[in-house]
Amino acid sequence: MSERTFESPVFVRAAEGLIQEIACLEDAFDFLNEWPKHRRGVIYETAKRACHRAYDGLIPLKVARDAFAGFARSVKILEDVATAMPWVAAAKSGETGGVAA
Repeated sequence: MSERTFESPVFVRAAEGLIQEIACLEDAFDFLNEWPKHRRGVIYETAKRACHRAYDGLIPLKVARDAFAGFARSVKILEDVATAMPWVAAAKSGETGGVAA
């Protein structure tokens, strides 16, 4: 499977204290394939179908990314990037993250 990278990654809570970055279609497929069968539903199937369609070039990659993020939100595992990577929030606010001399 060729790697098709999302414009911006999706961060999901894979386990307690473990946040996983979903940066491309391959990551999304891996995550979805490992998702417990008893927790799969319509939104899961929609996300998986969107990823397959994007892989086949039938829909834009952004649509697949958004469908995956929607699935993650629906099962309450979507993480905010500022929570997932606190240094990103600091960089956006103008802090350099360096140590004062």
